[in-house]
Order: sequence, then C-alpha cells, then structure tokens
Amino acid sequence: MATVLVTGMSGTGKSTALAALAARGHRTVDTDTDRWSHWVTLPDGSRDWVWREPVIAELLATHHTGDLFVAGCKSNQGRFYPSFDHVVLLSAPAEVLLARVAARTTNPYGKRPAERAAILRHLAEVEPLLRATATLELDATAPVETIVAQLERLTGRPPTGRSAE
Repeated sequence: MATVLVTGMSGTGKSTALAALAARGHRTVDTDTDRWSHWVTLPDGSRDWVWREPVIAELLATHHTGDLFVAGCKSNQGRFYPSFDHVVLLSAPAEVLLARVAARTTNPYGKRPAERAAILRHLAEVEPLLRATATLELDATAPVETIVAQLERLTGRPPTGRSAE
C-alpha cells in the first residue's frame, strides 16, 4: 500500500493525472475542493487556500487498503510529508503552465492577469521549495499516460478498482 502526494504549480496536470489514475482503478483525492481545503486569513491580512488539516489527517490515518494518490499544492502540506511514501513534483516551463491554464475549462484559476502573475511568482519562489522536499520530480510536459505510468510504478502494484473522491 503506497500513499503518494502529487504536487506542483497550477497547470502541471495534477488533476488530469489523478483523473487518469482514478479511471485505472486507483483511489485518488484532489484536494482543490472545499471538502479538503479552505481559505484562511494570514497575520498580514492576506488569504491562503490551505488543507483542512483535521480532514487530511483523518484521510491519511484511516487509509488502509490499496494505494492512495493525493494531489495538491498548499502551504501547509509539508506537515503531512511523513504520512506519504512519495512526494512527487510535477514540473513544466512557465510558457507551458500559462498555456495550459489559459486553455483549461475545468478550473477558472489562471485566467486573470493577477493570477497569471501569481503562477509565475510561485514558479520562481515555491517550486524550488517543493523540489527540495520532493522524493521524485517528473517532467509534466510528457504525455499524461507517461506520467500516470511513472506514478503507478511507485506503488509496485496494479490498480485496486477504487474510484476518485
């Protein structure tokens, strides 16, 4: 049983990879929903979209069957790294990320100039921190089938038949 965090900047294909993994029978959790994450106000007055720590802790503590793939990129995710067998960083060049967020229809984030500037800022400031703590980095410009196969190899087992949450 493996527990894998798939992380990376907006536009790297985390949600796409998880959808493909779920279609292949793996248990997946995309934390970019209100069920798993929420907005908090930081001491400086800014807002941050972070994991709901009790809910994530329960997910990881109660997962006992099959492999689990979790996707997210939150400022508090590092608190949970000890609960993951692998922390996989998906990375791609800035022009790829910006083209993907501009073209996607399933998530409005990245359409506004301020959001696109934030993506570039996060690429420069946050991605190096993720890279330093990841157990593996994958080139997210590869076809999704290649990414999924690389993620599946981390488990060493075939899909379990469970669906996405």
